[in-house]
Amino acid sequence: MAQASGTSCTTLLNLDFSCHTKVIAFADNLAIMTKGNTPSEAEVFTYSDLAKIEKWAKDNKMLFSDTKSKAMLITRKRNNENINIYLNNRRLEVVKELKYLGIYFDIRLTFDKHIKYITENSTKLVYLLSRLAKLQWGLGHKSLKTIYEGALIPLLTYGAPIWEEAIAKQKNLCMLQRVQRMINIKVVKVYRTISFEALCIMAGVPPIGIVIEEKVRLYKIKHNTERSEYEYDIPLPVRDRPHPAQ
Repeated sequence: MAQASGTSCTTLLNLDFSCHTKVIAFADNLAIMTKGNTPSEAEVFTYSDLAKIEKWAKDNKMLFSDTKSKAMLITRKRNNENINIYLNNRRLEVVKELKYLGIYFDIRLTFDKHIKYITENSTKLVYLLSRLAKLQWGLGHKSLKTIYEGALIPLLTYGAPIWEEAIAKQKNLCMLQRVQRMINIKVVKVYRTISFEALCIMAGVPPIGIVIEEKVRLYKIKHNTERSEYEYDIPLPVRDRPHPAQ
């Protein structure tokens, strides 16, 4: 997986890439994913498709940053073989972790680093709220619950369809539950000795593991991956709505 930083447009995505390569662009970030049976094979395919991208950039008088771009070999095998990916005749730095669009990817796709990242950021937010929500004064139940649902939940579940399998590990799930427990204590204004399950019931919120599963399932339904098994309501077009007189 190689990440190129620069400016991209639709014509770049329509280049004649090999069947082994998929290119994804968002704003000024470009991700090039190439697969192969061996690291050497993937390296050859990547080099070929990067040459097309370099030519496109040259024709459009643009330049991708070879200092900001990184390369990463994703494999579940214990393979210490290094890869050599070049951009602008300069070898890209090979990393074991890569942040793309706010999600940390690692060479084994465990997403342990990402779980740690979002829980640390969420904990900082909870500590900030702690100054404004004491046991006897400060923000009330409704205000804290609104902040929880509007700020913490999006932060804790961002990109969940990508890393959902990471919460199968008990340590990752416990890290997320620890953050939810901290904010639930502030919401219901109780002592720390109450169990996690009881706190969720008292705060009127589902456990974070169920929230993640719900968001992942809804994503899959909307993208037709589980439509045959589940149904959900979508806005009815105005032309299909019954007349008020009926």
